[in-house]
Amino acid sequence: MASHETNPSPAASSKKKKRHSKKRKAIEVTVDASFPGAAAPVVGYFPTGYDPLAAAEPPRVRLFRHEKHHNRVELVVGAPGGGPDFVGRSYAGEAAAPQLCGYALGVLDKATGTLKIVPIASNKDNKWKSLKEQRNDPSAYLDLDLGESKTTADATDSEASVEVRNIPPYDPAADTSEKAYLFDEIIPKNIRPHLLDIVGHFESGEFGLKGYGSFVSNRVNKLQELQGEDQERLAWILSYITHLLSLLARNSSMSKQKRKEKDQTIRGPMIPQAVHRKLLLMFTEPGSSSLSTEKHELLVNYILVLTLFADDFRSEPTDICVDLKMNRQMLKPYYDQLGCKSVSTGAFKPFFMTLPAPLKFPQQVTRRRRRK
Repeated sequence: MASHETNPSPAASSKKKKRHSKKRKAIEVTVDASFPGAAAPVVGYFPTGYDPLAAAEPPRVRLFRHEKHHNRVELVVGAPGGGPDFVGRSYAGEAAAPQLCGYALGVLDKATGTLKIVPIASNKDNKWKSLKEQRNDPSAYLDLDLGESKTTADATDSEASVEVRNIPPYDPAADTSEKAYLFDEIIPKNIRPHLLDIVGHFESGEFGLKGYGSFVSNRVNKLQELQGEDQERLAWILSYITHLLSLLARNSSMSKQKRKEKDQTIRGPMIPQAVHRKLLLMFTEPGSSSLSTEKHELLVNYILVLTLFADDFRSEPTDICVDLKMNRQMLKPYYDQLGCKSVSTGAFKPFFMTLPAPLKFPQQVTRRRRRK
């Protein structure tokens, strides 16, 4: 078979020239192959700019080879005078910059359902040691944001002595009764769709068969007078009061057997599952269905605040006393905690509980914050 010689086209020739033009220029490298025990020259470079030949003393050079994978070699060059070690690997590229971790502490307040994230500084012990070494040098503190002039001990004592109140979320700076207690936190939006059954019970005529309490029964007629958002808001309040009263009745401090017997006699609408989970999270301790003294007090305060919302912050407490099985004298300390005041229209006439704003609390009902 005859062979034919072909001449490359001009376009192909130009492509080859372009390929060759992209090649990098060769550089001359001087290799010192005097490393002891090395079978072949080892070449390394320093991306940091460190020049091993510029030092007065020669660097300490060591070569390591993997026991199983003999093609994996590490070259370690130690700078003289206790400087850092430079490590080069034959099986990996340049070392990536370290990814420093950040840490935070989460503190869950079950009473309010809030989670606070508190950052934790890394290398705190090293920084403290450095500050201690430089404490006699005023210039060491020029770039530090020291904040308030408090020592660590003072700050700890101040935090430990912060006084909190066992009441629903509130705004001490609010200038109206409506804003004094935070409605959106007391009845969260995610459970409100489960608090509208009372409207259907009232409109269908089944309300009297559902076992609602005295306070709600004497105010359910207001639902007929309201429309739209106002009607829904009152339905949320009355339903939530009902479910809080049911939780209080079912989870009072008693033995499991007595509680089981009492559950069979408790009347009232069924607590929706989503609402029940929320109430257990707020008012019971983990692993227990009973109420502690503190949680019992908080639960009663939630109920009383909601009665104030239902009665436009002028509430006559007779009905709620019946539901709570407490007389007015027993409820007075709770109303005092909430910042309420009693007013009367005259002698031998009923008195009402009001909520002046801004809130004013008696000092003796506060308690110290428990460490978490």
